Amino acid sequence: MREFNVEDQTKKLIEYTREWFNKFGDNTRAVIGISGGKDSSVTAAILKEALGADRVVGIIMPNGEMSDLADAKMLVDFLGIPNEVVPITDYYNAAIATFEKASAFEVTKDLRINLAPRLRMSTLYAVAQGQPVTSFVVNTCNASEDYVGYSTKYGDAAGDVSLLQDFTVTEVLQIGEYLGLPNELVHKTPSDGLSGMSDEDKLGFKYAQLDEYISDSNADIPADVRESIERKHVANLHKLQLMPAYKRH
Repeated sequence: MREFNVEDQTKKLIEYTREWFNKFGDNTRAVIGISGGKDSSVTAAILKEALGADRVVGIIMPNGEMSDLADAKMLVDFLGIPNEVVPITDYYNAAIATFEKASAFEVTKDLRINLAPRLRMSTLYAVAQGQPVTSFVVNTCNASEDYVGYSTKYGDAAGDVSLLQDFTVTEVLQIGEYLGLPNELVHKTPSDGLSGMSDEDKLGFKYAQLDEYISDSNADIPADVRESIERKHVANLHKLQLMPAYKRH
């Protein structure tokens, strides 16, 4: 089982974040999508501690009736960071309508689910490019999600810098508590907001089991859970790797 000192790691994470952004200039900004869940909440809080509120731009991107909208607004108000609500509903619906006229592919449930995070990431990069100073998009995925590929390639899996990639869900929760974030945000049941299912329902196992496996591959977890974790990990490794490219010889 790997050790985790929340105070030590949080301080190191804040310092890493400050140093990374400041090497591009002491007014460089961070652009982050705010969903109202634990990962965006903790990441935004780290950014505020590292850079100051005025260098963090929180973007809330509802798609239709976003049940998380109130939580997202609670977070930006709590942190006092500049923010903007940028609905993606119109161009999400326009894209789906265009796709439905196509004959070469089918508009599947998974296509609908993964389209939204890809549009959100495009929006974040547009916001970053529209800033008056150099700005970077911050990824909010954690180690647990990354290990089993529970993210959308070129969607929420994208970004210019990742702050939580080496922390499991269990550790992210501890960081959120240490930073004094509202309990209802830190311990909110995670879901994709589209399928009507929680993350754990879709994965088929608990994050606690996944984190135990990541921390100790010999952990005592059910064989079917172990098999599922290992299968998902292998199938989704491509999301963590650079695009393969032919090298002429």
